[in-house]
Amino acid sequence: MKGRTTIEVGADGVALITIINPPVNSLSVDVLTSFRESVEQALRRDDVKAVVVTGAKGKFSGGFDITGFSGLQAGKVDKPKPGQVSVEILTDAFEASGKPAVAAIDGLALGGGLEVAMACHARISTSTAQLGLPELQLGVIPGFGGTQRLPRLVGISKALEMMLTSKPIKGEEAHALGLVDAIVSPNELVSTARRWVLDIYERRRPWVISLYRTDKLDPLGDAREIFKFARAQARKQAPNYKHPLFCIDAVEEGIVSGPRAGLWKEAEFFEELVYSDTCKSLVHVFFAIRGTVKVPGVTDLGLVPRRVNKVAVLGGGLMGSGITTALILSNYPVILKEVNEKFLQSGIDRVRGNLLSRVKKGKMTQEKFEKTISLLKGVLDYESFRDVDLVIEAVIENTSLKQQIFADLEKYCPSHCVLASNTSTIDLNLIGERTKAQDRIIGAHFFSPAHVMPLLEIVRTKQTSPQVIVDLLDIGKKIKKTPVVVGNCTGFAVNRMFFPYTQAAMLLAEHGTDLYQIDRAITKFGMPMGPFRYLILYKNAYLFFLLERNTF
Repeated sequence: MKGRTTIEVGADGVALITIINPPVNSLSVDVLTSFRESVEQALRRDDVKAVVVTGAKGKFSGGFDITGFSGLQAGKVDKPKPGQVSVEILTDAFEASGKPAVAAIDGLALGGGLEVAMACHARISTSTAQLGLPELQLGVIPGFGGTQRLPRLVGISKALEMMLTSKPIKGEEAHALGLVDAIVSPNELVSTARRWVLDIYERRRPWVISLYRTDKLDPLGDAREIFKFARAQARKQAPNYKHPLFCIDAVEEGIVSGPRAGLWKEAEFFEELVYSDTCKSLVHVFFAIRGTVKVPGVTDLGLVPRRVNKVAVLGGGLMGSGITTALILSNYPVILKEVNEKFLQSGIDRVRGNLLSRVKKGKMTQEKFEKTISLLKGVLDYESFRDVDLVIEAVIENTSLKQQIFADLEKYCPSHCVLASNTSTIDLNLIGERTKAQDRIIGAHFFSPAHVMPLLEIVRTKQTSPQVIVDLLDIGKKIKKTPVVVGNCTGFAVNRMFFPYTQAAMLLAEHGTDLYQIDRAITKFGMPMGPFRYLILYKNAYLFFLLERNTF
C-alpha cells in the first residue's frame, strides 16, 4: 500500500492529520501529495478550527523518502522537486493560513519530518523523541525550510551544529532549546496537542510563525562571526565537500536577506546537490550499510536471534577492553577474563578510562557511569562461563594459544554459546581445530578503538551455522555497530582492501617519492590520514604480520 495521510475532524473542531508510511512514516512523493490534499481540505472546511499533525504508530516522520532520490537523479520522477515543497506546501499552507497547526511528535522527527513540525505554530513532544536534520549525511541540505526555521527556533550556533553534525537531540533537550513547546507522555500527546492548538485558535496562547521569529537570532555582526567560524570548521573537517558550505550559505542568506530569500536559496542549493556525485555516492553508502544485515541463505531462513543475557570477553588489552566497553554501554553484563590480577586490573582500568572519557566530554552522567561499570565483572578462571551466551576472544595473535582457549571454552561454556574470535590474522578453521563445536565458531573482528569505530566484520566459516550468524548480527546492531558478514579468507574484507592501498604507497616510496608527499596527497583526497602516518601511529599489526612473512 502506498504511503498516505488521513484526516479526522473531531467534535472540538480539530482536524487530526496522520502520516502513514511504515516503518518510519517517510515523506514519499505520494505522502507529500496526500499531505497537501489533507492540509488544503482542513483549511477549506468550515467545521475545522485548527489542525494537529502526527504520525502513525508512535513515529512522527523519519523525513523524506530517500528511495525517491534515485528516481530524481535518474530523471524518472516527473513530479515537483523536493526543494520546492518548502514554499509550495509548508510556508503557504500553514504559515499564511488563518488556522493554527500543532505538531504532535513521538518516536522521531527527522529531516523533512522535523521541517514539517517546524512549519507548525507549536510543537508538543515526548521526552524520548529524536529530533534532527541529518540531511548532510546524504550530501544534501535540508530542503523543506529547515535552514531557515531551525535557526529562528534554537539560535544560529545550535542550528548549524545540529545540521552540520547531523546528530539528533532528544525531546527534553529540544524543549530546553525552545524547539518544542511542551513535553508530555505518549498517552497524552495528541490530546495535549488538541488543547494547545485550540488555545492558539482562541488566542489564549501566542500565534507564533517560526519563519519570522527573530528573538533567537544573534546581532548581524555576531552572526557573521558565527558563520565565519562554521565555514572554517567545515573546510577543516570536510575539505572536499561543498554541501556543508551550501548549508551555511543558505542560513546566512536568510539572516541577511530575509527568510523568503533564504527559502529560495535553500531550494536552489538542494536541487543542485541532489544530482551531485557526492549525493549519489552517499545515498549508495546509506543503503549499502542497511543492506549488510541481509545475508542470502542466512537472514532469509526465518531464524530469530537468540537472547543474550551475559557475555564473556577474554583479554583485557586494547581490543578486549574496547569490546567490553561497547558491550556494557549497550547494557550487556560482561565477564572480563585475564591470566593474572595485574593484567585483569589493567583491563578494568582501561574500561573505566573509556567510560570516564565520556563523562568528561559530557556524554555520560556520573550516575550512568556507575550503573554501566557495575555490569563488568573481572575473573581469572572459566567457572563463571557456565551460563554465558556469547564469548569474544581478544588475546594476542598466537594460533596455539587461541586453539587451547577454544578447547577450554567448549568444556566450560553451555552448548548454545556462540564462540567468537577477534582475530585479524589467523584462519578461524585453525582456531577451532581442537574442538567439536565448529558450527558455533565465528569471527567478530572489531576495529580499534572498538567502542568507537562503527564497523564489525562477522567472519563465517563453512561450518558456522546460520543461527550463530543471525545471533551475532543482532548483537552487532544492538551495540551500534555496522555488521558486515565476510568470508574466512586472508584479510577478510577491510584489510584485504588495505593491502593494495598500502602496497601502492610503498611502491611509490621505493621509486623515490617522499613519504610526506604521499601522505599529503592521500589526505588531500579526503582520507583522515596517509598510509605512513597510519603505520607509525597504529603500528598495524596485520600489515607487519604480512610484511614479516612476505605475503604481499
